[in-house]
Amino acid sequence: MKGKEWRNLRQKPSVGEYLAFLSVKYEVNPEKFLYALRSAKEHKKSRCAKLSIQCRGKTKNKFIFLIKRESEVIAQFPIDEEFLLNRSVQLRNFMETDRIRRYLANKARTATANSIKDLRTGMRHINLKAKILEVAEPKHVVTRYGNHASVAKALIADETGTIKLCLWNGQIAVVSVGDTVQIEDAQVSAFRGERQMSIGKTGAINVEILKPQVALIDLPTPEV
Repeated sequence: MKGKEWRNLRQKPSVGEYLAFLSVKYEVNPEKFLYALRSAKEHKKSRCAKLSIQCRGKTKNKFIFLIKRESEVIAQFPIDEEFLLNRSVQLRNFMETDRIRRYLANKARTATANSIKDLRTGMRHINLKAKILEVAEPKHVVTRYGNHASVAKALIADETGTIKLCLWNGQIAVVSVGDTVQIEDAQVSAFRGERQMSIGKTGAINVEILKPQVALIDLPTPEV
């Protein structure tokens, strides 16, 4: 398994955890990545976003895969046939591990973002200006702390792209479709393989107030 981030980890990861790590590091949908591996097993080659996948053969009960990004080899590793053929396996179930959390935390400390296209999973303390394109109907949920809350997902955009923004409780009433907002101290996470932003306790979302345009009218010069 290639990559100094992974070699520095003390314990050898499971194949599911390692594949989840690769999907996070190279920003591909985890389930599409797993599907591409299975496809490569059948057809020798496949692609997942910018990654090319090649099945280089089989030894005993393991398939050997080579993963490249353009001309760069990023990984080569075996996968048990039993794991690969088990259709109940989902990589998103391997995302909440200490190894992946540490990788994302380290990445977030060294990354900055000034636009939506620059956002990466694990980034924190994000300040961003965007426009509200859509706001979904709020849903009532019970948080992991047992509290009842309302949550709504808004689709926001700038000139570089779009992303979902989770709005909680009082944040929902602050915005409307068409508003330009300034988001302060937000973070990016992944939910079912999709990036999304949320605003923490110390963050804020403020609607930009547009000043009305005043028409200038030429008045006749008064007689003296």
